[in-house]
Amino acid sequence: MVETVHIREVGLRDGLQNIAQPMPTELKLDWCRAEAAAGIHEIEVCSFVPPKLLPQFADAAELARAALALPDLTVSALIPNMKGAERGVEIGVHQLNYVMSVSESHNQSNVRRSTADSLEDLKRIIDFVREAEPERRPRVACGLATSFGCTIEGTVDPNRVVRLAAEVAAAGADEIVLADTVGYGEPNGIRALFARVIETVHPLPVAAHFHDTRGLGLANVAAALEVGVRHFDASLCGLGGCPYAPGATGNVVTEDVVFLCESMGFSTGVDIEALLAVRDIVARGVPHEPLLGQIAKAGLPKGFSYAGTATAA
Repeated sequence: MVETVHIREVGLRDGLQNIAQPMPTELKLDWCRAEAAAGIHEIEVCSFVPPKLLPQFADAAELARAALALPDLTVSALIPNMKGAERGVEIGVHQLNYVMSVSESHNQSNVRRSTADSLEDLKRIIDFVREAEPERRPRVACGLATSFGCTIEGTVDPNRVVRLAAEVAAAGADEIVLADTVGYGEPNGIRALFARVIETVHPLPVAAHFHDTRGLGLANVAAALEVGVRHFDASLCGLGGCPYAPGATGNVVTEDVVFLCESMGFSTGVDIEALLAVRDIVARGVPHEPLLGQIAKAGLPKGFSYAGTATAA
């Protein structure tokens, strides 16, 4: 049996959040439609933050409602706090993605509170979600940012990551995401930490969110696959990056991650050529941003076959 890898597109949120000029809502929705048609079944469409902080997400509610009308698409959204959770439940998104930093300094810089306070906020959010009507009750994922290093503190203690993951699991989260927010991760460290966290929180799903800041993004995806990770965040065209990592080149490229997984024998259910065509929509929406990706440059190799099929490209 061919194993399946689940890819969550985060370009519409993480990829756009640092771009000052808002992408038109209709182009964002075109992006959603096209990626869903290409086989991406989960998209993080926005962040429920005040528009005055991030004008890019002033259309968050409108976009989320429109995306929810697309068949077979799981619509998720980033939330920074309880207000974001309330908006997400009201709109009816399928998953709320809450983020806290393992690094105390990064958490203070990012959300202006301690990691302990963020954990307590997560517990309140989970309790709130559990009170929602079953048909409007979203899953809650918790991302542990700076799990592999921090631009402020440098090294992050892996034991602290494991402890926080255990506390998040005990709080009732539906998924944990280990994030290499600022591109400090390397394959040996990726393998070691994911293996420990997976063992600690089993059977809770543990996903990976990698940035390609220092060119190790795809190597880290391969390392995570080796120890059992089957859920990955990625951004079309490699858009994104952390404002606290000068020179960061953004998230791992969705197209390249899909190609890597398929090449290693994992089925993603994604049509790579259809996915590459979505880049034209992104280019129209952010015409001044560099669009990254090696498969987009070179194309699929002759004779390429998707995992579990005999279909060659």
